[in-house]
Amino acid sequence: MQIGFIGLGIMGTPMALHLVDAGHQLYVHTRSRLPAAVAASSAVHCANAAEVARRAELIFTMLPDTPDVEAVLFGAQGIAAGLAADAGGARKTVVDMSSISPIATKDFAARIEALGADYLDAPVSGGEVGAKAASLTIMCGGDAAVFERVRPLFETLGKNITLVGGHGDGQTTKVANQIIVALNIAAVGEALLFAAKAGADPAKVRQALMGGFAASRILEVHGERMIGRSFAPGFRIRLHQKDLGLALQGARELGVALPQTAGAAQLMQVCAAHGLAELDHSALVRALELMADHELAKA
Repeated sequence: MQIGFIGLGIMGTPMALHLVDAGHQLYVHTRSRLPAAVAASSAVHCANAAEVARRAELIFTMLPDTPDVEAVLFGAQGIAAGLAADAGGARKTVVDMSSISPIATKDFAARIEALGADYLDAPVSGGEVGAKAASLTIMCGGDAAVFERVRPLFETLGKNITLVGGHGDGQTTKVANQIIVALNIAAVGEALLFAAKAGADPAKVRQALMGGFAASRILEVHGERMIGRSFAPGFRIRLHQKDLGLALQGARELGVALPQTAGAAQLMQVCAAHGLAELDHSALVRALELMADHELAKA
């Protein structure tokens, strides 16, 4: 296929390269410098999103936040401009794999479909590791027929692929995912900090817990990061803060209380206040350590 890919960050770059390796012709655009691996591939670098939309049959976006997606879709040289210029041709598809507002997503979908194109929201979970391994979990919202058409491409990028419902439902699922992940990171951080402060070896405590009911991927992966002080970003605190903000905004609109989510958001804010927002979200443990005046382990 002729595929567009906009947003070549930590996750977007390996995702785009998987599509190249699968034999598709890619047309790419990114606001930052073109990654060397993409530049060395068969992908064609386009000047703007409108050019990507004109040249591709299907366009993926993988961007940081709601305003970024809106600008790429509807800015002066955005995807919508390219779709409008190509009106009358074959029906195209826009697939947003960013993690953004479910409410805004419904509006974006309606506006793109009004231009004669299809739209799916398909946020992902799995971080940089999942993007590189093509093992992402993909949560989709949109028309079932469009989803089935795009499924082979999703299967190039991920393993657990689910059509949840209509437009916005994929984003709602991603917000739910981020709530669970944040609370699990906080729980692992509290447990290991408690153990370390009590004089136990947190590495051995983690090893023991991995054999019991407390075992989880967060304890396995992020617990190891906390103990090893390996906070190079796979998924930044800043971006997880954004996702929890979406959760709390949605909760206000729905009249739902999310007290544990609010607590995790505050821990991330503590990290941000100490200049740690660009670290991996496993560094949330640093907020707990600062309050306890005790670290799990020294770097």
